[in-house]
Amino acid sequence: MEFLNLFWIFLLIAFLVPLIRQRMLEACRLKIMHQLEETRGSRVIALIYRQERLNFLGFPLTHYPEFQDPEQLLRAIQLTDPQTPIDMILHTPCGLDLAAEQIAHALSKHEGKVTVFIPHYAMSGGTIVALAADEVIMDENAVLGPVDPQIGECSAASILNMIEQKKTSKIDDETLILADVSRKAIQQVKNTVRKIVSTTYTEKQAVILAEELTSGKWTHDYPITVEEVQKLGIKVNTEMPHEIYQLMNLYPQSASRRPTSLIIPTSYRFRRHSEAEADNSKNK
Repeated sequence: MEFLNLFWIFLLIAFLVPLIRQRMLEACRLKIMHQLEETRGSRVIALIYRQERLNFLGFPLTHYPEFQDPEQLLRAIQLTDPQTPIDMILHTPCGLDLAAEQIAHALSKHEGKVTVFIPHYAMSGGTIVALAADEVIMDENAVLGPVDPQIGECSAASILNMIEQKKTSKIDDETLILADVSRKAIQQVKNTVRKIVSTTYTEKQAVILAEELTSGKWTHDYPITVEEVQKLGIKVNTEMPHEIYQLMNLYPQSASRRPTSLIIPTSYRFRRHSEAEADNSKNK
């Protein structure tokens, strides 16, 4: 009987530990965000997508996306004092088209300065959100992505190019419908981008940005580097606060989605400096 009681206690503890660990992780995230708010005098909002996992006795219990409800983000922007700067930490690989447009419009209407931090990548809809910022701060190796619309699994621009190249009346109705939808989708996204960036950039710059990012000149997953972002005329710098990296460390990727890698989590710049000091001490 005592063994059975111990067994149930063990199961209860094993079930509660992952939940407690997750709550502690969330508390650490909020602590870093509050520290960043105090340092910069701003309202910090995190838009981070991660597939996280809860385990039970070492076995995956459930997967869930660590991603805030877009409605909560919109309310957070709305509840922020108009004069208070907003710092948004952005990390998303794709998607969010409708939600991204809503968030971008809300940010573009905010009177205070809007800064978007991109530690790793902000593709597709994430790029639309970044375009609403007064300033984009990217890691030197971070990337943005094109915002050309996709129809099913195909690029809308590619569908139109195919129709133009064939130049024949022998095109089935379904393809013609796809071409019509593609044409509308490109124009809609182009207008959205122009409207979003017009609050920060000139009309000429807005037209150029909309054309470059929606025309389909790149594949949809093409990584636009910091150097290319600067050439596009987007206001960007690479002075990333250390707190952003600390926060991202608290969003570990699911093991099944992470490529195999092994590193020593130590700053080698610091180690070289320490070793040099040690050598100097020996020489003395």
